[in-house]
Amino acid sequence: QVHLVESGGGLVQGGDSLRLSCAVSGRTFSIYAMAWFRQAPGKEREFVAAISWNAGTSYYGDSVKGRFTISRDNAKSTVYLQMNSLKPEDTAVYYCATGSTSRATTTPHDMRYWGKGTLVTVSS
Repeated sequence: QVHLVESGGGLVQGGDSLRLSCAVSGRTFSIYAMAWFRQAPGKEREFVAAISWNAGTSYYGDSVKGRFTISRDNAKSTVYLQMNSLKPEDTAVYYCATGSTSRATTTPHDMRYWGKGTLVTVSS
């Protein structure tokens, strides 16, 4: 079975930074793209960032460009999301996800496996 476990969420103030981690087990991590999505209360799931199998390509949602950075460590089967200059509107449950392709993709429909999420709360 494939398992994705997010960690690193918490309560921070606006302007602070957080780094989320997602550890993957049950599959060959290094050959698949990874992505982060988020869902705020009462809103639809939103694409945050994606990274290809070798980190050669990455994509970001418009609302996080220039503030968030996705990275991966294939030796540790872990993907990261470095979040800087956090804003109250970044408050959401953050999910990591992966599909069946090595190419980075941005749509939830392409994802096959999801973690249970980690809550990020940014106070003003």
